[in-house]
Amino acid sequence: ALGGTACVVTGQPFDTAKVKMQTFPEMYKGIVDCFMKTYKQVGFRGFYKGTTPALVANIAENSVLFMCYGFCQQIVRRIVGVDRKTKLSDLQNAAAGSFASAFATLVLCPTELVKCRLQAMHEMQLSGKIVQGHNTVWSVVKGVLQKDGPLGFYRGLSSTLLREVPGYFFFFGGYELSRTFFASGRSKDELGPIPLLLSGGFGGSCLWIAVYPVDCVKSRIQVLSMAGKQTGFMGTFVTVVRTEG
Repeated sequence: ALGGTACVVTGQPFDTAKVKMQTFPEMYKGIVDCFMKTYKQVGFRGFYKGTTPALVANIAENSVLFMCYGFCQQIVRRIVGVDRKTKLSDLQNAAAGSFASAFATLVLCPTELVKCRLQAMHEMQLSGKIVQGHNTVWSVVKGVLQKDGPLGFYRGLSSTLLREVPGYFFFFGGYELSRTFFASGRSKDELGPIPLLLSGGFGGSCLWIAVYPVDCVKSRIQVLSMAGKQTGFMGTFVTVVRTEG
Protein backbone atom coordinates (compact mmCIF):
# COMPACT_ATOMS: atom_id res chain seq x y z
CA ALA A 1 0.00 0.00 0.00
CA LEU A 2 2.87 2.38 0.82
CA GLY A 3 4.59 1.43 -2.44
CA GLY A 4 1.40 2.16 -4.39
CA THR A 5 1.04 5.57 -2.72
CA ALA A 6 4.66 6.51 -3.51
CA CYS A 7 4.05 5.43 -7.12
CA VAL A 8 1.08 7.78 -7.55
CA VAL A 9 2.62 10.80 -5.79
CA THR A 10 5.72 10.69 -8.03
CA GLY A 11 4.20 9.41 -11.26
CA GLN A 12 0.69 10.87 -11.57
CA PRO A 13 1.58 13.84 -13.87
CA PHE A 14 3.34 11.47 -16.30
CA ASP A 15 0.46 9.00 -16.16
CA THR A 16 -2.00 11.83 -16.92
CA ALA A 17 0.06 12.87 -19.97
CA LYS A 18 0.25 9.21 -21.07
CA VAL A 19 -3.53 8.72 -20.98
CA LYS A 20 -4.20 12.03 -22.79
CA MET A 21 -1.67 11.21 -25.56
CA GLN A 22 -2.90 7.62 -25.93
CA THR A 23 -6.55 8.64 -26.27
CA PHE A 24 -6.14 11.85 -28.31
CA PRO A 25 -2.86 11.46 -30.26
CA GLU A 26 -3.88 14.12 -32.80
CA MET A 27 -4.05 16.82 -30.09
CA TYR A 28 -0.45 16.56 -28.88
CA LYS A 29 2.93 16.49 -30.63
CA GLY A 30 4.75 14.96 -27.67
CA ILE A 31 5.06 14.96 -23.89
CA VAL A 32 6.39 18.55 -23.66
CA ASP A 33 3.52 19.84 -25.83
CA CYS A 34 1.04 17.86 -23.69
CA PHE A 35 2.46 19.31 -20.45
CA MET A 36 2.43 22.87 -21.81
CA LYS A 37 -1.15 22.69 -23.15
CA THR A 38 -2.46 21.01 -20.00
CA TYR A 39 -0.86 23.69 -17.82
CA LYS A 40 -2.29 26.52 -19.98
CA GLN A 41 -5.77 25.01 -20.14
CA VAL A 42 -6.37 23.75 -16.59
CA GLY A 43 -3.30 24.73 -14.57
CA PHE A 44 -1.06 22.57 -12.38
CA ARG A 45 -4.02 20.72 -10.81
CA GLY A 46 -4.74 19.29 -14.29
CA PHE A 47 -1.74 16.98 -13.88
CA TYR A 48 -3.29 15.47 -10.76
CA LYS A 49 -6.75 14.79 -12.21
CA GLY A 50 -7.84 11.32 -11.12
CA THR A 51 -5.39 11.18 -8.19
CA THR A 52 -7.97 9.75 -5.77
CA PRO A 53 -8.96 6.77 -7.98
CA ALA A 54 -5.27 6.38 -8.94
CA LEU A 55 -4.37 6.10 -5.23
CA VAL A 56 -7.19 3.60 -4.66
CA ALA A 57 -6.16 1.68 -7.80
CA ASN A 58 -2.46 1.49 -6.94
CA ILE A 59 -2.99 0.71 -3.25
CA ALA A 60 -5.59 -1.96 -4.05
CA GLU A 61 -3.57 -3.45 -6.92
CA ASN A 62 -0.26 -3.59 -5.06
CA SER A 63 -1.87 -4.89 -1.86
CA VAL A 64 -3.68 -7.71 -3.69
CA LEU A 65 -0.75 -8.36 -6.05
CA PHE A 66 1.87 -8.86 -3.34
CA MET A 67 -0.53 -10.70 -1.03
CA CYS A 68 -1.39 -13.14 -3.85
CA TYR A 69 2.25 -13.34 -5.00
CA GLY A 70 3.20 -15.46 -1.97
CA PHE A 71 0.08 -17.60 -2.42
CA CYS A 72 0.83 -18.07 -6.14
CA GLN A 73 4.44 -19.03 -5.36
CA GLN A 74 3.02 -21.96 -3.34
CA ILE A 75 0.82 -22.93 -6.34
CA VAL A 76 3.91 -22.90 -8.61
CA ARG A 77 5.77 -25.08 -6.06
CA ARG A 78 2.92 -27.62 -6.18
CA ILE A 79 2.86 -27.57 -10.00
CA VAL A 80 6.61 -28.20 -10.31
CA GLY A 81 6.50 -30.68 -7.39
CA VAL A 82 8.97 -29.14 -4.94
CA ASP A 83 8.92 -28.61 -1.17
CA ARG A 84 7.13 -25.58 0.36
CA LYS A 85 10.43 -24.07 1.50
CA THR A 86 12.30 -24.57 -1.80
CA LYS A 87 13.52 -21.34 -3.38
CA LEU A 88 11.96 -20.79 -6.79
CA SER A 89 13.94 -19.88 -9.89
CA ASP A 90 13.60 -16.42 -11.45
CA LEU A 91 11.37 -17.86 -14.19
CA GLN A 92 9.13 -19.60 -11.65
CA ASN A 93 8.81 -16.36 -9.63
CA ALA A 94 7.84 -14.56 -12.86
CA ALA A 95 5.07 -17.15 -13.44
CA ALA A 96 3.84 -16.65 -9.83
CA GLY A 97 3.71 -12.87 -10.35
CA SER A 98 1.78 -13.37 -13.58
CA PHE A 99 -0.82 -15.55 -11.79
CA ALA A 100 -1.12 -12.99 -8.96
CA SER A 101 -1.80 -10.14 -11.38
CA ALA A 102 -5.03 -11.83 -12.55
CA PHE A 103 -6.46 -11.34 -9.03
CA ALA A 104 -5.19 -7.74 -8.88
CA THR A 105 -6.96 -6.94 -12.18
CA LEU A 106 -10.38 -7.42 -10.55
CA VAL A 107 -9.78 -4.53 -8.12
CA LEU A 108 -7.75 -2.46 -10.61
CA CYS A 109 -10.14 -2.24 -13.59
CA PRO A 110 -12.98 -0.18 -11.99
CA THR A 111 -10.64 2.38 -10.40
CA GLU A 112 -8.52 2.63 -13.58
CA LEU A 113 -11.66 3.37 -15.59
CA VAL A 114 -12.62 6.27 -13.29
CA LYS A 115 -9.03 7.57 -13.26
CA CYS A 116 -8.63 7.50 -17.06
CA ARG A 117 -11.99 9.23 -17.62
CA LEU A 118 -11.13 12.04 -15.22
CA GLN A 119 -7.69 12.47 -16.82
CA ALA A 120 -9.11 12.80 -20.35
CA MET A 121 -12.37 14.63 -19.50
CA HIS A 122 -11.11 17.98 -20.82
CA GLU A 123 -10.12 16.43 -24.17
CA MET A 124 -13.49 14.64 -24.46
CA GLN A 125 -15.22 18.04 -24.20
CA LEU A 126 -12.76 19.75 -26.56
CA SER A 127 -13.27 17.08 -29.22
CA GLY A 128 -17.06 17.40 -28.94
CA LYS A 129 -17.52 13.74 -27.95
CA ILE A 130 -19.38 14.83 -24.80
CA VAL A 131 -21.16 18.10 -24.04
CA GLN A 132 -20.90 18.20 -20.25
CA GLY A 133 -17.93 16.68 -18.43
CA HIS A 134 -17.73 15.30 -14.89
CA ASN A 135 -15.19 17.00 -12.63
CA THR A 136 -15.27 14.79 -9.53
CA VAL A 137 -14.77 11.12 -8.75
CA TRP A 138 -18.35 10.80 -7.49
CA SER A 139 -19.86 12.41 -10.61
CA VAL A 140 -17.94 9.93 -12.83
CA VAL A 141 -19.00 6.99 -10.63
CA LYS A 142 -22.63 8.18 -10.68
CA GLY A 143 -22.48 8.61 -14.47
CA VAL A 144 -21.20 5.05 -14.99
CA LEU A 145 -23.87 3.59 -12.67
CA GLN A 146 -26.69 5.52 -14.36
CA LYS A 147 -25.59 4.68 -17.89
CA ASP A 148 -24.20 1.14 -17.68
CA GLY A 149 -24.88 -0.14 -14.15
CA PRO A 150 -22.24 -1.84 -11.94
CA LEU A 151 -20.82 -3.84 -14.88
CA GLY A 152 -19.94 -0.53 -16.57
CA PHE A 153 -16.92 -0.30 -14.27
CA TYR A 154 -15.49 -3.37 -15.99
CA ARG A 155 -15.28 -1.83 -19.47
CA GLY A 156 -11.81 -2.71 -20.71
CA LEU A 157 -11.48 -5.73 -18.40
CA SER A 158 -10.15 -8.00 -21.17
CA SER A 159 -7.52 -5.44 -22.22
CA THR A 160 -6.58 -4.86 -18.54
CA LEU A 161 -6.08 -8.63 -18.14
CA LEU A 162 -4.09 -8.75 -21.39
CA ARG A 163 -1.87 -6.01 -19.99
CA GLU A 164 -1.49 -7.25 -16.41
CA VAL A 165 -0.93 -11.01 -16.84
CA PRO A 166 1.98 -10.91 -19.35
CA GLY A 167 3.12 -7.55 -17.96
CA TYR A 168 3.72 -8.86 -14.46
CA PHE A 169 5.48 -11.92 -15.84
CA PHE A 170 8.04 -9.49 -17.27
CA PHE A 171 7.93 -7.30 -14.14
CA PHE A 172 8.69 -10.06 -11.64
CA GLY A 173 11.01 -11.78 -14.12
CA GLY A 174 13.01 -8.58 -14.65
CA TYR A 175 12.98 -7.79 -10.91
CA GLU A 176 14.22 -11.24 -9.87
CA LEU A 177 16.84 -11.40 -12.66
CA SER A 178 18.13 -7.99 -11.62
CA ARG A 179 18.30 -9.03 -7.95
CA THR A 180 20.21 -12.17 -8.98
CA PHE A 181 22.65 -9.97 -10.92
CA PHE A 182 23.26 -7.63 -7.96
CA ALA A 183 23.54 -10.51 -5.46
CA SER A 184 26.48 -12.06 -7.41
CA GLY A 185 26.28 -15.42 -5.67
CA ARG A 186 25.17 -14.06 -2.27
CA SER A 187 21.62 -14.37 -0.93
CA LYS A 188 19.22 -11.97 -2.63
CA ASP A 189 17.74 -11.21 0.82
CA GLU A 190 20.98 -9.42 1.79
CA LEU A 191 20.63 -6.70 -0.87
CA GLY A 192 20.41 -3.08 0.28
CA PRO A 193 17.83 -0.45 -0.78
CA ILE A 194 19.75 0.89 -3.83
CA PRO A 195 20.06 -2.49 -5.64
CA LEU A 196 16.39 -3.18 -4.78
CA LEU A 197 15.35 0.23 -6.13
CA LEU A 198 17.29 -0.36 -9.37
CA SER A 199 15.85 -3.89 -9.65
CA GLY A 200 12.30 -2.52 -9.26
CA GLY A 201 13.03 0.11 -11.92
CA PHE A 202 14.34 -2.54 -14.30
CA GLY A 203 11.26 -4.71 -13.66
CA GLY A 204 8.97 -1.73 -14.35
CA SER A 205 10.80 -0.98 -17.60
CA CYS A 206 10.40 -4.61 -18.72
CA LEU A 207 6.65 -4.46 -17.94
CA TRP A 208 5.95 -1.27 -19.90
CA ILE A 209 8.09 -2.12 -22.93
CA ALA A 210 6.25 -5.44 -23.23
CA VAL A 211 2.66 -4.27 -22.80
CA TYR A 212 2.49 -0.59 -23.80
CA PRO A 213 0.42 -1.21 -27.00
CA VAL A 214 -2.19 -3.11 -24.95
CA ASP A 215 -2.29 -0.25 -22.42
CA CYS A 216 -2.93 2.22 -25.26
CA VAL A 217 -5.95 0.17 -26.40
CA LYS A 218 -7.20 -0.10 -22.79
CA SER A 219 -7.07 3.68 -22.28
CA ARG A 220 -9.08 4.31 -25.47
CA ILE A 221 -11.75 1.77 -24.60
CA GLN A 222 -12.18 3.08 -21.04
CA VAL A 223 -12.22 6.77 -22.00
CA LEU A 224 -14.10 6.75 -25.33
CA SER A 225 -16.83 4.41 -24.03
CA MET A 226 -17.97 7.46 -22.03
CA ALA A 227 -19.45 8.88 -25.27
CA GLY A 228 -21.28 5.66 -26.24
CA LYS A 229 -20.67 2.01 -27.04
CA GLN A 230 -17.02 1.38 -27.85
CA THR A 231 -15.69 -1.58 -29.86
CA GLY A 232 -13.85 -4.31 -27.95
CA PHE A 233 -10.14 -4.99 -27.72
CA MET A 234 -9.60 -6.41 -31.23
CA GLY A 235 -11.83 -3.80 -32.90
CA THR A 236 -10.01 -0.93 -31.18
CA PHE A 237 -6.59 -2.48 -31.86
CA VAL A 238 -7.36 -2.88 -35.60
CA THR A 239 -8.69 0.71 -35.79
CA VAL A 240 -5.49 2.12 -34.25
CA VAL A 241 -3.28 0.12 -36.64
CA ARG A 242 -5.41 1.07 -39.66
CA THR A 243 -5.65 4.81 -38.88
CA GLU A 244 -2.31 5.50 -37.16
CA GLY A 245 0.01 2.67 -38.07
